[in-house]
Amino acid sequence: MAYVIAEPCIGTKDTACVDACPVDCIHPKKDAEKFEGEKMLYIDPVECIDCGACVPVCPVSAIFALDDLPEKWSEFAQENATYFGR
Repeated sequence: MAYVIAEPCIGTKDTACVDACPVDCIHPKKDAEKFEGEKMLYIDPVECIDCGACVPVCPVSAIFALDDLPEKWSEFAQENATYFGR
């Protein structure tokens, strides 16, 4: 079970979660060419090790364990995966 970034991240893109991730699975990074063009950050569902380190540092509470993702944001699980071509 991976973590998912959902709607509250849209327009915020605070990168505290990127810094907290021990396996570098949250993208795009601030220095990436794609950063400005993306509406939000994404978690790679294959690379995520389910540690949850990103959850408490998110200032807008946008990160959820897949099983806890609110139904109203269920499409964000696929949106995160699609960003990484999964």
